[in-house]
Amino acid sequence: MLPTESKVLTERPIRNVTVAGTGVLGAQIVFQTAYSDFNVVAYDINDSILEKARARFKGLQGVYRDEMRASQSQVDGAFSRIAYSANLAEATKNADLVIEAVPENMELKKSFYGELGSVAPAATIFASNSSTMLPSQLAEFSGRPERFLNLHFANQVWKHNIAEIMAHPGTGQSVYAVVVEFAKSIGMVPLQLNKEQPGYLLNSLLIPMLHSALALLVNGVADVPTIDKTWMLSMEAKRGPFAILDGIGVATAYNINKNEAAITGDPTTAKIVEYLKANFLDTGKLGAAVGEGFYKYPNPEYLRPEFVR
Repeated sequence: MLPTESKVLTERPIRNVTVAGTGVLGAQIVFQTAYSDFNVVAYDINDSILEKARARFKGLQGVYRDEMRASQSQVDGAFSRIAYSANLAEATKNADLVIEAVPENMELKKSFYGELGSVAPAATIFASNSSTMLPSQLAEFSGRPERFLNLHFANQVWKHNIAEIMAHPGTGQSVYAVVVEFAKSIGMVPLQLNKEQPGYLLNSLLIPMLHSALALLVNGVADVPTIDKTWMLSMEAKRGPFAILDGIGVATAYNINKNEAAITGDPTTAKIVEYLKANFLDTGKLGAAVGEGFYKYPNPEYLRPEFVR
C-alpha cells in the first residue's frame, strides 16, 4: 500500500516541528528533535503540564550527557531550541511538521485533529505517533488526508533509534518521502512499511509478549519478579516485560488494552484493564517516569545482580 503521488510535488525541507503531547515518549521526541538542531514547540493542554515537560527535558539533558556522551553545550543548545505553548494555533503557526503524541484514545485524537486541521498552516504535515491506530482511521479528521501519515518512535529514542513510517492509501508520495528524510536527520533509522499494519512492526512483536505477561499475572499463574526473571534468563534480556511496561508507561498499556477489550470482548483483556486501573492508574503508580510502577525507581529490583541468580 504505497503512498500515492501528492498534489504538492516538491515538499520544502522540515525545519520547524511541533510535538503535541509531552508525556514520556512525546517529551523524548521533542528533545531528540531539538538535539538534532531543529526548532521545536512542545504543545500540551495547559501550562502546568508544560512545566512538568520542562522538568523532563532537564532530566533528559543528564541522560544525553551520560548515554550519548553529549557535551554540556550540546544539551544546553537542545534545551534552548524548545519553545512551549498551550495554545494550538500559536504552537503550530510556523510548523512544517506536527507530530501527535496524545493518549491512545480515539475520541481524544478525533477532537485533536479536528482542531489541528482548522488552525495549522495548509502546508503542515501531520504525523501520528499512535501505537495502535492506523493512519486511515485518523486521516479524515485532519481535513488533509494527503498530508497525513504515521510516524512511530520507540521508547528511549536516543538509543532505540527507529522510526516506523506508515502511510495510508491517500498519503502523498512526496509527503512520505520528506518524512523519511526528516527521520534520518534526527538520528533515526527509518523503517518503511509497505502497507498499514496495526501495531506497526515493533508493537506487532512486543505487545503480544506484554499482553501474555499481564495475563499470567492477573490469572495468578506467577508474580511480577518470576515472570520477568523467566524472560530475562531465557532470552538473555536486560529487562523483563514488567520492567518494559514501566518504561513505556502503565497508562499506555492501560489504554491499549482498554481499546482491545472494547473491540474483542476478550475477558482476560478486560481483567487486565480492571487490574491496571485499580492497582496503578488509581494509585498514581504510572511507571518509571513517576518513580513507581511494577517496580520502584531509581533503583528497581530487576537491576540488582541477585535478581537473576
